[in-house]
Amino acid sequence: MSTEVANGHPIISTGMDVSRFIVSDRDDSDPAITFRALVLGTAFTAFACVINMLYMFKPIEGGLEVSNVFLLLVIYFFGIAWARCTPEPARFKNPKVQAILRFVNSGQPFGIKEHVIATLTASSSYNGKSAIEIYAIERLYYNHTVSATTAVLGTFSIATIGFCLAGLLRPITVYPSAMVYWQNLPLVVLYQRLHFDDVADRVQRLVTFAKVFTGMLLFETIPAYIMPWWNGVSIVCLATQGAEEPSRKVIATIFGGASSNEGIGLLNLSFDWQYIQSRTMSLPLKQQANSWIGLVVWAIAMPCLYYANVWGARDLPFMSTSLFGADGKKFSAVKVFGTGVPILDVNKLKETGLPRITATTAWGFFTANMAIGALIMHVAIFYSHDMYRVVQHVRAGTLRDPHYEAMQKYKEVPRWWYLFLFFLGILAGIIVVTKDDTTTLPVWGFLVALLLGCIIAPISCTLYALFGTGVATNQLSKLLGGALHPGRPLANLYFAAWSHQVIALCVDLSQYLKVGQYIKISHRAMFATQLYGTLLGACINYFVMTSIVTNQREILLDPIGDHVWSGAQVSSLNSAAVTWALAKQVYGFSGRYYLVPLGIIIGMILPVIHWLLLKPFPHLAKYPIATPIIAAYMGQYYYGNTSFIQSSIIIGVITQVWLRRRRPSWYNKYNYLVGAAMDGGSQTLIFILSFAVFGASGRKHSFPTWWGNPAGNPDHCL
Repeated sequence: MSTEVANGHPIISTGMDVSRFIVSDRDDSDPAITFRALVLGTAFTAFACVINMLYMFKPIEGGLEVSNVFLLLVIYFFGIAWARCTPEPARFKNPKVQAILRFVNSGQPFGIKEHVIATLTASSSYNGKSAIEIYAIERLYYNHTVSATTAVLGTFSIATIGFCLAGLLRPITVYPSAMVYWQNLPLVVLYQRLHFDDVADRVQRLVTFAKVFTGMLLFETIPAYIMPWWNGVSIVCLATQGAEEPSRKVIATIFGGASSNEGIGLLNLSFDWQYIQSRTMSLPLKQQANSWIGLVVWAIAMPCLYYANVWGARDLPFMSTSLFGADGKKFSAVKVFGTGVPILDVNKLKETGLPRITATTAWGFFTANMAIGALIMHVAIFYSHDMYRVVQHVRAGTLRDPHYEAMQKYKEVPRWWYLFLFFLGILAGIIVVTKDDTTTLPVWGFLVALLLGCIIAPISCTLYALFGTGVATNQLSKLLGGALHPGRPLANLYFAAWSHQVIALCVDLSQYLKVGQYIKISHRAMFATQLYGTLLGACINYFVMTSIVTNQREILLDPIGDHVWSGAQVSSLNSAAVTWALAKQVYGFSGRYYLVPLGIIIGMILPVIHWLLLKPFPHLAKYPIATPIIAAYMGQYYYGNTSFIQSSIIIGVITQVWLRRRRPSWYNKYNYLVGAAMDGGSQTLIFILSFAVFGASGRKHSFPTWWGNPAGNPDHCL
């Protein structure tokens, strides 16, 4: 297949284009695991953990984290400083001193492989977050603190099992050219340009990064603290400030979105980069186009469900992930399930009544199930043959990819290493569910959860590798967990951790293995450092989460939250766990939300319709339609801040439609760099503000109220 060219530069569209024109197959055989790499990786793991935990309690749909490209560049600065500001061993005559200085990399060049190892170690810190969410829920909603045994072994089990799945699946999810993992492409490009380009180009890029980083660091203080109105500029809300309050509430539902759970933010513009971020600057156009289709449906469905009073929507807030009782007041799970070891008390449920969720949350659950069904069927119909063919090529040694071929000189990680670690993860999980009765998950349920994760993981990895985005499988885990363990919400959460979260970890670690293949880092070095970063991050995440939950407990338990703190993410997980623990009553055919589980079957139909349409209309094949992505974005933002959505779309159009095709030279050279600098500047500022003025350390200092920082919603809708 030939490659398109514009102004003498190739337009990158396929995985083979990436292998041929974007990523170099150069390998300098420099060391990977060094003292410097481990020190920098450990230090920035701690930094990344703090930022990621802060975003976990921000008023936005889950998924934001420290930019890996930002970590890459900051670690590069420190690595270069280490090399230039420390003495060279040759300056000393004593052989022992020379040996020590070489060991600590004093005065030694900062190589690309140790740079990658340090960055991926820090990036892996996010992978321990899954178990931490459960511990946060137990603290907030069940007044229970997990034992040290549960915290350590549970995290170890989830992390290692996901890690081992990634390793065992790498022949089909990492080695082929088509498996790009597009979101990580900026990492690979910058690594090679920083270490392989000539000095002049390298300095020019670093100067550009420093200028943009500093500019964003200073600018972000305005929308994040001084003038939150810039978080969501709504012309409609400004024009209707004199309207009656009932009218303004309707307007806020449609055009508001700067505050947590306010509205869908239609026609809003956000200048707050902490929420916009650079994802749409690197995601391929085929992914973004599918997401735009889904967002159009989302913008229509959300208000229609509410104002049509579907599921009794008008009795509850428009958006909230909290549970509500029949009277519309907040539902207390503790009253029905108790504390410590939460198990359903049928008599108390009869007294209290069934919990209710907002129509927007029900829609979010329904579309998530649709996306799961579509994912399974889409991969089965369109990619199963290619996956089988790849396996055959790997077994025969005929897989043709320049980077895979270049890795053949390194020793593979023996399969038994992964299998042994997989066994240890299973053993740790069994200890957790048998020794800590608060999990309420039996051993057989734990094993079923693992089986589900092992089945879905290769499917999810395939979609993520091809499109740069995945489909959350949390709802499928919750559905099956609720059916198998009725009346046990924590069992549902732990079941999902050993199924959905294992899948998510498998996807994350697979994309890091792809980076290792592109940079030619030995398989065994990747094995050791990924495992280290994941487990270290889990420990640090736990302590940061404990601090935030303790100091911000009141606002995190508020069903709405504010524009700084919100428990929406953990509340959503708990709401799903509680309602699926009451699956028969809530989601059964006699229940209010019976349509939600049917979403899986409906979703499976979507790729079949797509496939059938290709028969009479074969020209449709040139359009990369992905029904799982469309379905996922139909309900992606059912809580939190939504004012950034239009700004993200605009950024995506500018970079992927115009810059990528019309200015490929600038795009390939600066697009990822500028995005990383903007992410880094905003995230560093949020890190500072969170502990200085937002109250993450216990004391809050709000900016004085003025027109740009009103007492009500920042966008002046209410």
